[in-house]
Amino acid sequence: MTNSNETDRQFTDDELQDLVASSDAGARSPASRSIAALIAAVALIWSLFQLWIAQPMLWFGGTFPVLNSSETRPLHLAFAVFLAFFCYPATKHSPRDRVPLTDWIMALVATGTALYIFFFADRLADTARSGLPTQTQVIIGAVGLVLLLEASRRALGPALTIVGAIFLAYAYFGTGWLIPELIEHEGLSFTSLITAQWLDTAGVFGIPLGVSTAFVFLFVLFGSLLDKAGAGNYFIQLAFAGLGHLRGGPAKAAVVGSAMTGLISGSSIANVVTTGTFTIPLMKRVGFTNEQAGSVEVASSVNGQIMPPVMGAAAFLMVEFIGISYVEVIKHAFIPAVISYIALVYIVHLEALKKDMPALGVGSSLGRMAVNFAIGFAVFGFGFTALIYLINGLNAALPGLAGPVAAIGLLAVYLWLVKVSANQHELDPSALEDHGEGIALPKVADVWKTGLHYVLPILVLVWFLMVEQQSPAKSAFYATALMLFIIVTQKPLKALFRGESRTGAAFNDGLVDLREGLIAGARNMIGIGVATAAAGIIVATVTKTPIGTELAGLVEALSFGNLFIMLLLVGVFSLILGMGLPTTANYIVVSSLMASVVVSLGAQEGLIVPLIAAHLFVFYFGIMADVTPPVGLASFAAAAVSGGDPIKTGFTAFFYSLRTVALPFLFIYNPTLILYGVDLGTTGGIIQAISVFFIATIAMLLFAAATQGYFLAKSNIFESLMLLLVAFTLFVPNFWLDRIQPKFTVQDPAGFEQILADAQTGEKIRIKIAGPDFNTGDMAETTLALDVPEGDTAARMNATGVMLTGMAPGAIDEPMFGTPLQEKLADFDFYADKPVRITEVLAPNASRLPAQIFYIPALLLLGLVIVLQRRRQTKPAF
Repeated sequence: MTNSNETDRQFTDDELQDLVASSDAGARSPASRSIAALIAAVALIWSLFQLWIAQPMLWFGGTFPVLNSSETRPLHLAFAVFLAFFCYPATKHSPRDRVPLTDWIMALVATGTALYIFFFADRLADTARSGLPTQTQVIIGAVGLVLLLEASRRALGPALTIVGAIFLAYAYFGTGWLIPELIEHEGLSFTSLITAQWLDTAGVFGIPLGVSTAFVFLFVLFGSLLDKAGAGNYFIQLAFAGLGHLRGGPAKAAVVGSAMTGLISGSSIANVVTTGTFTIPLMKRVGFTNEQAGSVEVASSVNGQIMPPVMGAAAFLMVEFIGISYVEVIKHAFIPAVISYIALVYIVHLEALKKDMPALGVGSSLGRMAVNFAIGFAVFGFGFTALIYLINGLNAALPGLAGPVAAIGLLAVYLWLVKVSANQHELDPSALEDHGEGIALPKVADVWKTGLHYVLPILVLVWFLMVEQQSPAKSAFYATALMLFIIVTQKPLKALFRGESRTGAAFNDGLVDLREGLIAGARNMIGIGVATAAAGIIVATVTKTPIGTELAGLVEALSFGNLFIMLLLVGVFSLILGMGLPTTANYIVVSSLMASVVVSLGAQEGLIVPLIAAHLFVFYFGIMADVTPPVGLASFAAAAVSGGDPIKTGFTAFFYSLRTVALPFLFIYNPTLILYGVDLGTTGGIIQAISVFFIATIAMLLFAAATQGYFLAKSNIFESLMLLLVAFTLFVPNFWLDRIQPKFTVQDPAGFEQILADAQTGEKIRIKIAGPDFNTGDMAETTLALDVPEGDTAARMNATGVMLTGMAPGAIDEPMFGTPLQEKLADFDFYADKPVRITEVLAPNASRLPAQIFYIPALLLLGLVIVLQRRRQTKPAF
C-alpha cells in the first residue's frame, strides 16, 4: 500500500484481513498446532463431504448408503456449528489464540443436538414428527435452538439472533402489549414450539438449510478455489488494465472488478476489502474524497450480491421458494443487475467530469472502451453460439462419444491456455500499489492472456446451467471438479512449459493450494450454514402463526390503501429486517415476511405482481442494509480501508445506490424489465429482450445523470427533473398510456363463461373477486390473472377452477383443491352469508395504442436538455 496513504488509513493490512476473517471465516487463530490442525481437518472434511454428496453419478451407491436431504442437512449443520464455536470468539475480549473450555463444551453439545436428528431420524418419524415428542427430544431441541442462536450471534453479530429470539417469543406467547391485535394468536405450547422448530423437517432443518446444503456450499467452494488459484487478482488487474487510464479510472476499475469478483464471492464485506485495498487508495489519488472512494467500493461490492449466477446464494433460495427453474431466476435477475453496474460506471464517470479528475497515465475514451467491450461481447456470443451448434452436431453424429470427445476438447483447450499463460509474466498482486515511484498501470495486452484458463470453469458452469439445463447442484459440481483439476495442475504445467526443473515442487504447491482452498471454502460457509439454519426459525414461525397472512393487513392500514406507499413501507421494512444480516439470511427473512405482502397488496389495487418480481423487490431492499447506516457493515469495512467517516461513507454509498433502490419499483410496475413474459426461445423474444436491455440502459444512465446533477454540463433543477421524467417514461411508458386509455375493457361478470369460451388459448383474462375475508369477515377484494387453457367451455371452466353457483350474479363456489385459484382464494370465506363473487371481468383492450408511442415526447424532451446543456459544455461527455 502507498506510503503516502498509510497515514490516512485507520486499519493496517493485517487488521483488514482480520476484519474479513471476523465476518466471513472466524477470527480465532489458535496458537496450539493441534487445535489449528483440528479446525483445518474438520473444515477439510466438510468440503470433502459436500463434494461426496454432490457427486451426481452416485458411484458409491453400491458400497455406501445414499443420503437423502433429511440426513444431509443435520450433518451440514453439525459441521457449521462445531466450526462456529471453534472459529468465532464469544466476545471481542475472548481469547483468539486458544479455544476456551466453554467453547469446547458448546461446540460438542451443539454438534450432538444436530447429529441427533441424523442418527435418530427413524425414531423421530415415529414420535415427534407424528405429534408425540418425548421429553428427551424436547430438551435436545431446546438446547439445540439456544446454541444455534448463540452460534449465529458469534458468526453474524446480534441481528439474526435478536430477530430469531423475537420470533420464538412471538410464536410462544402469541399475545402481549407489544404484539398488535392484528397478528395476535393463542400461542404455541413449549413442546409444539420445539417440535416445529427443531424436531420437524421444517424449521431449522427446512428449505433454507437444504438449499445451503445442496447448492450454496458448492458455489462458495467454487469461488474460494477460483480465488485461491489467482482468478481474483486476474479480474482486478484486468479491470485496471481496461479502465484505469480513463478519467476516474480507478473508480471505474473498482466497479468492474467488484462485478467480476461478485461472480465468485458471496460476501459484500470480503468484496469491499479484497478489491478496496487496491482501488480505494488509487481513487483518492485521482481526487475522490475518503468517503467517496469508500462509497464507490461499497456500492459496487454490494451490487455484486444482485449479480447472477450466485446472487449471494439467494438465486437458489428463489428456486425453492417460488417454484421456478434456476435458469428462469437468472433470466429475470440479469438485466436489472447489469444495467445497475453500467449506471454505476457512469456515475463514477460523472463524478470525474464534475471534479475534472485526471487519468492515471495517458487518458483514454470511455466511448471507445464501450465499443471495444461491445465488440468483444459480440465475438464471445458468436463463439459460444457456434460451440452450442458444434456440440449439438456432435451429439447427433456420435451420441455415445459426444461426452468423451467434448471432455478431450476441453482438456486440449485448457492445456493450450495454460501454455499461453506460461509465456506471460505472472501477475504481481502488489503491482497496483504505489511504492513511492508512481503507478504503472498494467496493459490489457499484458494481462488478458495470463488467466484465460480461469474462464473455463465459469463457462462449464454456464454451459450446464443454461445449455444442458442441469440442476444448479450438478452444474456447480462439474465446474468445481474442473476447478479442482486446474488448481492442482496449473503450476506444474506452467513449470513444464517454461522448461523449469521444479515441476515436482510446483505440483506440491498445487496440492497445498487445493487443501487451502477447500479449507477456506468451508470456513467461508460457517456463517451461511448457521444463518440459513437460524433463518429457518423465522420461516417456521411464519407458517405456524398468522403473522404471514396478517402482515399485509398491517401494511395496508399503515399506507391507507395507497399502492406506492405500500411498496415504500415494504421496502423500509425489508431494509430494517435486513440490517446486520448476511445476504442469504437477509433474503430468507425478508422474503418470508414481505414477498407475499407485495403480491397480495398489488392484487387488491388491480396490479398483478409476478411472484419473482416481489421476491426481487424485497431482496434488493434487503441487501441495501449492508450500505445504509447505522448498521451498514460494508460501509464500515470501506471506511476502515479509506480512513473516512463510516456514517458519511454509508450515506454517500446510499446516494450512489439510488439506482438500485429505484429498480424494484420500476419492475413492479413494468415486469418486462425482468423479462417476465418474454420468451427467449423465439427470435421475437430475443429481439424484445435486446430492445428492453438497450432502452433500460439508456433510461438508467439518464436517471444517474439526473441524480448526480450533471449530464453534458452541470444541470439545474429543471434539467434534472426533465431527465428524471425522460428516464421514467422510457422505463414505464405504460404509466402515461394508462392515464389516457384503459388497458382492459370491463365486461359483465354474468357472461364470464361465454367470455372464457370466446377467448384465444394462452390469452390472459383478469377477474376482480370480492367477498368476506375468512379471518375478519370484512369485505375484501383481489385481482387475478387467468391463462386461458385449451379445450371446450366446460374443460376451460374446470381447468381454471371457477365454479359459478347461480345464486347471485357472478357468485362462485370454493375452487376445487389443486386448481390455480384454490390457493389464491384461500383467504375468502365461501360459507358466509354474503357470497364470494366475480365483480368484473377485464379483457385486453384490442384498440389500445402501443405504449412505446410515449418514447417520442420523451426523446424530444431529452433533445431539449441536450441543446440547453451543449451551450455550457466545456469537456467531452464520454
